[in-house]
Amino acid sequence: SMKKQKEYHPSMQPYLDGQVILFDKPLKWTSFDIIKKVRYQTRIAKVGHAGTLDPLATGLLIVCTGKFTKQINDYMGMEKEYTGTITLGATTPTFDLESEPTNFISLENITAQKVLDATAQFTGAIMQMPPMHSAIKKDGQRLYYAARSGEIVEIDPRPVTIYEFEITNIELPVVHFRVRCSTGTYIRSLANDFGAALGVGGYLSSLRRTKIGSFAVEDAMQITAFEQHIAALKGETDTKL
Repeated sequence: SMKKQKEYHPSMQPYLDGQVILFDKPLKWTSFDIIKKVRYQTRIAKVGHAGTLDPLATGLLIVCTGKFTKQINDYMGMEKEYTGTITLGATTPTFDLESEPTNFISLENITAQKVLDATAQFTGAIMQMPPMHSAIKKDGQRLYYAARSGEIVEIDPRPVTIYEFEITNIELPVVHFRVRCSTGTYIRSLANDFGAALGVGGYLSSLRRTKIGSFAVEDAMQITAFEQHIAALKGETDTKL
């Protein structure tokens, strides 16, 4: 049986027809948390997003409703820009802070020049190993389940393109960066590989998605602003936020 669209307020018709909403995803929220919030606020069932952001990442998430859900694949294929930090001198199993840093190594031989020079080998068309703990499906099995059960899974490196890899600040052990890359690039793999290239290890310690194609996080909405906007459309002026 067809799932009946929940009763929605007449002012929500534009969302039923189709909207593209840019969100600035907060820390700790999953991308699906944002979808659930939009569905709950609008009572519109047909809502999707173009490209997952990890809970520990913030920044631009494109959310589509109604007819615009058909565009999701187009948006997902666009190039992305990120800013963030790589912490050198340790590694983590997940290449980010979803797991605990280990393998601590001294940074006494690391200079700013070495850090700057190391970006060259990660610029242009490169082959990248996806993180073992990732959501890529291999034979229908999500890799991180296999990783957690200790099973060895053969992962193939994948071609990605790094258009720009700029070091914006160095405060060792933390290196601040900006990356412009093709879709499918894992920034935590880049962080892990970057640390390995410097011989001291590294992991992604923060990440913010700043652009998807021509969409920029500067134009994105905070969740609270969205809630206020929906309340105003429905004429609910007395909402407790």
